Amino acid sequence: MASSPVSPSSPTSPARPGLLAFQPLKRRRCAECRSGPLRLLVLEGGEPRCLDCADLGHLVYLPRGDTALTRRAREGSGLWAVVVRFHRRRARYERQGVLVEEAALAHAEERCLADAEARARRRARDAVRRAARDVRFTEAFAAEIGRLFPGCPEDRARAIAAHAAERGSGRVGRSAAGRALSEGAVTAAVGAAVRHTATPYDRLLMSGVPRGEARRRIAPAVAATLRAWREAPGQPGRDARACEGEGHTWPPKPVGN
Repeated sequence: MASSPVSPSSPTSPARPGLLAFQPLKRRRCAECRSGPLRLLVLEGGEPRCLDCADLGHLVYLPRGDTALTRRAREGSGLWAVVVRFHRRRARYERQGVLVEEAALAHAEERCLADAEARARRRARDAVRRAARDVRFTEAFAAEIGRLFPGCPEDRARAIAAHAAERGSGRVGRSAAGRALSEGAVTAAVGAAVRHTATPYDRLLMSGVPRGEARRRIAPAVAATLRAWREAPGQPGRDARACEGEGHTWPPKPVGN
């Protein structure tokens, strides 16, 4: 019967890479001890046998899914069998797992667990190294802000650098130009910080003003702040309010006489 997983003469019977155990599609009983219905069976002389009668009852079932665990359990097992089930629509047998010795499975699980722990330790070390590199990069980015914009307060420079250089953010600091500390990238990061924290840009967007128009409206304020920050503290013409980056109330109030 071509559709039956217990017919050894079926043209769709699986190749035999050693012992085979079947997950039957129909209710089957052991031809020797009459136990059943059987969840797994072995064919001997065309007759179904339970695992106990086939001397495989001491084996444990390991479902497919973990290739490394299956390989190691099979290699460490003196006796093992492949478990298959017939797929009616595909008209073929498909591997479901293996039967292996319990001790071999336990040893394989220990080895895989050790590998997993080793990988976890390696990931932890890599994370520490990445964090150290990120700290150094953020410090370099802040230093470059200080070089290009000596009037920018140090705490603002550090905050801008940390925001722009955040790993996985996709911001300008993580771009190739940003990692190279190019002047354009650093200036873009500082300009973005000024735009969002020292102008009413965000409020304009929330009120429905198109982005291009909002940028046009606040462009003079951003440019003024960047000009002020490009001057060292104490230099004439430096706008102290822009230097501090405050401006959640905008525009700045005129200074009294």
